[in-house]
Amino acid sequence: MQHTSSIVIDISELRSAASEEIKELEKFLKDKTTAKVEITDREITLKPEEKGKIPSKDYVKVLLKKYLHKADLRLDFRVIAGKEGSLIIKGRKRAAETE
Repeated sequence: MQHTSSIVIDISELRSAASEEIKELEKFLKDKTTAKVEITDREITLKPEEKGKIPSKDYVKVLLKKYLHKADLRLDFRVIAGKEGSLIIKGRKRAAETE
């Protein structure tokens, strides 16, 4: 099984709707993993520390769900898998928006 060297989380939708949450999410990921957390405008990248390992993509997905729940964003956002080694925090479509 090939192990990716980093995990990329697309936060572009989260940033446009709840930009103040990005710093909190960064801190949460740093506290819960041993990975280096780098933030760009549209994504968060988890990279391994020196001789360290990054957590599995599934574990990071669980952490993101926990964070969204903790920040009361779970009704507005969901975590989906992207291309290999990436996750996306995607806005949920509301029933009210479709009317």
